[in-house]
Amino acid sequence: QVQLVESGGGLVQAGGSLRLSCAASGRTFITSTMGWFRQAPGKQREFVAAISRNGGRTYYADSVKGRFTISRVNAENTVYLQMNRMKPEDTAVYYCAAKSVPLYTAVELTEAGYDYWGQGTQVTVSS
Repeated sequence: QVQLVESGGGLVQAGGSLRLSCAASGRTFITSTMGWFRQAPGKQREFVAAISRNGGRTYYADSVKGRFTISRVNAENTVYLQMNRMKPEDTAVYYCAAKSVPLYTAVELTEAGYDYWGQGTQVTVSS
């Protein structure tokens, strides 16, 4: 099993920044692609960003491209999501996800591609 714990959420004004962290524990050696998703009130969960096992490949939703950056430090079993120039429409619960195929080198863009999920952290952007 793999446990994922998100942190770093909170309230920020439009135009501001936040950095989310996702700490993995347990059988972390089986994880590869990591991703961030978000779910706004009344909406379905949506893809935000993903990063490959060695960090060489990243992919972003069009809505966050150029504003958000995903990164990882494998030695610390941690994935980050740096969010800049934030907008009210970024308000959501943000979830970290991990794929449990150790040698998988690509990125996953859908929920079905991930096997483990965190509990989520609330991000609120005020206008």
